[in-house]
Amino acid sequence: MVDITHKITTLRTATAQAIVTVGSEDTIRAVLDKKVPKGDVLEVARTAGLFAVKNTSNSIPDCHPMPIEFTGIEYECLDDSIKIAVTVKTIYKTGVEVEAMHGASIVALTIYDMLKPIDKQVEISTVKLVHKKGGKSDFGTAEKLDLSVAVVVCSDSVSAGSKEDRSGKVITEKLQKLGLEVTQYDIIPDRVTEIQHTLHSLCAQKMDLIILTGGTGLSHNDVTPEALIPLLDRRIPGIEEAIRSYGQERTPFAMLSRSVVGFKGDTLVMALPGSVSGASESIDAVFPSVLHLFKLLNGFDHGKR
Repeated sequence: MVDITHKITTLRTATAQAIVTVGSEDTIRAVLDKKVPKGDVLEVARTAGLFAVKNTSNSIPDCHPMPIEFTGIEYECLDDSIKIAVTVKTIYKTGVEVEAMHGASIVALTIYDMLKPIDKQVEISTVKLVHKKGGKSDFGTAEKLDLSVAVVVCSDSVSAGSKEDRSGKVITEKLQKLGLEVTQYDIIPDRVTEIQHTLHSLCAQKMDLIILTGGTGLSHNDVTPEALIPLLDRRIPGIEEAIRSYGQERTPFAMLSRSVVGFKGDTLVMALPGSVSGASESIDAVFPSVLHLFKLLNGFDHGKR
């Protein structure tokens, strides 16, 4: 199965449709009057659909087992057909469109099975996804943002040349995949004066987003939060909590990290862990949703800045 451990948990919904066509209005009347020999067609099919949705991962090899929070099955009976709509909801890391389509298919097949003794012209058609929602694609920004982005590595060993930077490179790669271009990349010692000087310089250049990696731990040399917090105009606790919560689900050591996020003027500043996994997971935790902040800034317009 596809690895979904990096994905965020969100409310996911999907609605699928299937259509069963019949040979005459008499068949539809028999369904509505509950006079089909095999029983109550719509209720039996509804039950089959509920089981199908919950057991999709047992039938489709690449589908992940997931908690199904809601399944709704609706019918529209026309003169020569029955339209089936199956809506599925979950709060999970991956979507439920296959579950909805599987449910719609089994509902249709159950109706077919129950009607075929009385109608030899029954057919199943138009099994399709009608609507889906949830996941990063719905919680980011639809349009591409032309942002100026800086990545700053705060590390004594990397700045001294005794260690190679990997975290800053991982952050840069992930931002590029999101369509963001890193226009400045710096490596500095984890010192309060160096960090503050770099932040002042980058903000003076009207950077939109500054991401620092390193110095957020609890050793005596980790001073990135101490350097940044006095300079921030507005902290954003929700983003900080989201980063730690996401990390905590993957390692208990995430609670020891002191990630800091906030605005200095109109510049979003993010201080992330210095480990490769911590930096990578922090980006996964809040991007691209965090980019919505730039749409909220009053007067955000590069032509006016």
